[in-house]
Amino acid sequence: MVYTIEILMDKIKSSDKSYDIEKIMSAYELADEAHRGVLRSSGDPYISHPVAVAYILLDKFCMDTDTICAALLHDVVEDTDIGLDVIKKKFGEDVANLVDGVTKIGQVPLNTREEQQAENIRKILIAMSKDIRVIIIKLADRLHNMRTLESRPPEKQRKTSLETMNFYAPIAHRLGISDVKEEMEDIALRYLDPYGFKEIEAQLDVHKDERDTFIDKIKSMIRERVNDIQPPPIIEGRVKSVYSIYKKVYVKGKDFSEIYDIYAVRVILQTVVECYNVLGIIHDMFRPIPYRFKDYIAMPKANRYQSLHTTVIGREGIPFEVQIRTQEMHNTAQYGIAAHWKYKAGISGNVAGEKRFDWIRQILEQQQEADDVELISEAIKVDLAPDDVYVFTPKGDVITLPSGSNIIDFAYAIHTAVGNKMIGAKVGGKMVSFDHELHTGEIVEILTSGGSGAGPKRNWIELARTNEAKAKIRGWFKRECRDENIEQGKQALERELKRNGIMVDNDILLETARRQRLQTVDDLYAAIGYGGVQLTKIITRLKDEQIRLQRQAAAQQQTIDIEKTISDTNKKAQRAGVILDGIDDCAVKYAQCCNPLPGDDIMGFITRGYGVSIHKADCQNVILGMQGENKERWIKAHWAVSASTSFRATIDVIAEDRTNLLVEVSQAISANHIPIHDVSAHCLKNGNANIVVTVEVSGIEQLKNLIARISKVPGVITAERTGKQ
Repeated sequence: MVYTIEILMDKIKSSDKSYDIEKIMSAYELADEAHRGVLRSSGDPYISHPVAVAYILLDKFCMDTDTICAALLHDVVEDTDIGLDVIKKKFGEDVANLVDGVTKIGQVPLNTREEQQAENIRKILIAMSKDIRVIIIKLADRLHNMRTLESRPPEKQRKTSLETMNFYAPIAHRLGISDVKEEMEDIALRYLDPYGFKEIEAQLDVHKDERDTFIDKIKSMIRERVNDIQPPPIIEGRVKSVYSIYKKVYVKGKDFSEIYDIYAVRVILQTVVECYNVLGIIHDMFRPIPYRFKDYIAMPKANRYQSLHTTVIGREGIPFEVQIRTQEMHNTAQYGIAAHWKYKAGISGNVAGEKRFDWIRQILEQQQEADDVELISEAIKVDLAPDDVYVFTPKGDVITLPSGSNIIDFAYAIHTAVGNKMIGAKVGGKMVSFDHELHTGEIVEILTSGGSGAGPKRNWIELARTNEAKAKIRGWFKRECRDENIEQGKQALERELKRNGIMVDNDILLETARRQRLQTVDDLYAAIGYGGVQLTKIITRLKDEQIRLQRQAAAQQQTIDIEKTISDTNKKAQRAGVILDGIDDCAVKYAQCCNPLPGDDIMGFITRGYGVSIHKADCQNVILGMQGENKERWIKAHWAVSASTSFRATIDVIAEDRTNLLVEVSQAISANHIPIHDVSAHCLKNGNANIVVTVEVSGIEQLKNLIARISKVPGVITAERTGKQ
């Protein structure tokens, strides 16, 4: 479906909420003008995407006027010449801040290097902490991109799906927006494991008619038993999402027949008392399966999800799940934080006073204790994991932790001081080890020391599962034990250097420290000592540095005295198309770092075993080499007038992505009777295409003529010579 402004306006007018239509139309007109002439990879006008994002925000969440305006404008600042100041002047500071927040989120790719990924996650969390509407816009943006992913290349489909599965779906879960989370996961699975997706889908389709009949029958039976409740309950039937079934079949290794909650019936009531009464009725009607009851009303999930879940078996012997909740709980379950805009007056964009968003602030605070950004990235994935456990303190308080958490995580979740002073723990009145994995319903008592000498143990960093606990432990060692950290870190590093046969000096260690945002070598030792930097990563980098230095030394050993190269003739050099000043009878090769061509000013570098390497005079290797200790190895060189040798050159083309682009560029080259040695092409993030082609030419003039011809191909933005093949 291609979304248009008419479709959006019809949706706004049918809404029972008031919107500033004039302001929304003004935002659309600015976006339409900015994106005019630009197409999506599907061939649809680009403006259809921001309109679709605005429609999703309106349809699913009934977001406010400023959010709809920001959705229409969310790509304008990033992709066009219109600045943020223009948006601020025309639409106000609120819209400008939302657009700025969404733009910053999109500037760093999620699945490139780990450091970039962690930095992007940090930007998203900061944007969320300032205004939660930023991430809701981003989720709507990602949802529409997922819905239209079929028009993208396979590599882009997999990359986008992986980003979605690893970060955006967990964020949607943490915000309680289950509709968006499930749709994103199902679409992503379609591209990440198409065979698995089709197999689950086929299993569901086999018994579709019987399934619908079964669900309708169960709904009718329940409706008959609760018909005296006023107003009448809403009873719905559903089938578990494809990805949820996939996780149990392929990840947990269960047979399709072993999944008890494929079918589900949902009963929506008005009060909590009615929920528990209906639970009793359900257990009277059907046989409950032991250990399959969960009370999320008394113990809500971290994203504020509340409901009663029970799995029962009917007379047909088919297990199914029943979810029982109030209408308000249902709204929160479907739309999460966005339910405040859909069903209420909305909440302030600033979440500073909102206790439900403490997890955002906690993650941001924990980053301050970690020197290694890769630790941040990995730990955030754990903290955003969708499964939680609910554990009690002896006083009955509920502590919510990610699945797999242990005693250490529990202690630090209560308070930093409790974790730091912990000396033991009891679960159900029995002593347990610190790595005891916690399960929902357990009562945990932490035993602490009253002495001032108490503190965490170093191995707790490896034992802890949550980012919060790890960060607090590192923070304690960072503050309290610097001298000990330095000594421990130094010993650990020296031990690993010796084991790997690596020799480094203080300058290399200082450079390594600065790459970790540390000031001194002692800071590096200390960070290793308290676990703020991964020692394995430091060793890998030092090993790479040693290999680089060894290769550099070997290259210097290969250079020889100039006198040994001088002889009586210049025949070999002339046959290669080059005349060397003061050197005769010498093999010549052309440097791949700059690919010199006849017509370029050139220099030669004398090497051992390889003759003379020819570079462009403005090559960076020449500029740096003339300043180094081997500057006497550089000699002047000239092109031989009678040379007929062909040379390879590489041309980098940026063009608007379209059908037959590569064909027309190739035709422009072949029309000049120029051989093509190599060609590659790929799509860029901004919708353009990048073509890199290596050709064989006789000199710089022929290359210039070829570049001029390629530049005339329709849609070509730039065509220029590059330094490498």
